[in-house]
Amino acid sequence: MGIFQKLSTLIRSNLNDMISRAENPEKMLNQVILDMREQLTKAKQEVAVAIVDERKLKQQVEDEGKQAQEWERRAMLAVKQDRDDLARQALMRHQEYAQRAQSLHETWERQAGETEKLKDALRQLNLKIEEAQRKKNLLIAKQKRAQAQQRIHETMSGLSDSSAFEAFNRMAERIENNERLALASAEVSDEISGDPLDREFKALESGGGEAVDDRLLALKQQMGILPPPPPVETRQLNAGQEQKPAAGGAGGQVRDAELLEEFDALEEEERRV
Repeated sequence: MGIFQKLSTLIRSNLNDMISRAENPEKMLNQVILDMREQLTKAKQEVAVAIVDERKLKQQVEDEGKQAQEWERRAMLAVKQDRDDLARQALMRHQEYAQRAQSLHETWERQAGETEKLKDALRQLNLKIEEAQRKKNLLIAKQKRAQAQQRIHETMSGLSDSSAFEAFNRMAERIENNERLALASAEVSDEISGDPLDREFKALESGGGEAVDDRLLALKQQMGILPPPPPVETRQLNAGQEQKPAAGGAGGQVRDAELLEEFDALEEEERRV
């Protein structure tokens, strides 16, 4: 059994050395399996030698037994020929071979028992290596999953640091402030440049009030409050005869708060009806 003790010690030492050096787990497992198979090959060779020795010892036992039988046959032949002197010598040789055969047989039985133990140990070692080979892929998959989880954890830990987001928000706020400042500067430039009188006439020429009146008329016609507009020919004729009075003026404009109050009053009256 010293062969397998030596093998086990060697494998453990190699494994511990790899672990202490913190090598890649997949590479380490592959190397461990490779070392196991190499040592298994050596163990097979050692077991084969033990089997050969056991077979040779068995053959010696058989040869000594045959010699003992042969000298016993010769002793019987000498007795038949009334040669007691030869018979005594033959019996002495028979006794020598028989004793050696008995001694070798006992040694062979012990050797055969040890050889069977070596065979069983070799079979068990081979099964364990095959099991390790099957588990290797599972262990590698677990290791890769653990590494992926570790990377995700590190990424999430980095995202939990608010300094990067705060810096981003500060930069976004600075850009928005720069945009507002640029628009304000452009507005100031428009206000201080050009002729104020020219700007007032341009405002009058835009006809904003008339555009609102036109939209209001179209809305009433759409709702059925007023009749639909006349055909195009009739409108062209009336256009030469009538002119719509100018609407609006500084006194005709309504502030936003008052306008909202009037709309609220209308909606309240509608709900009551």
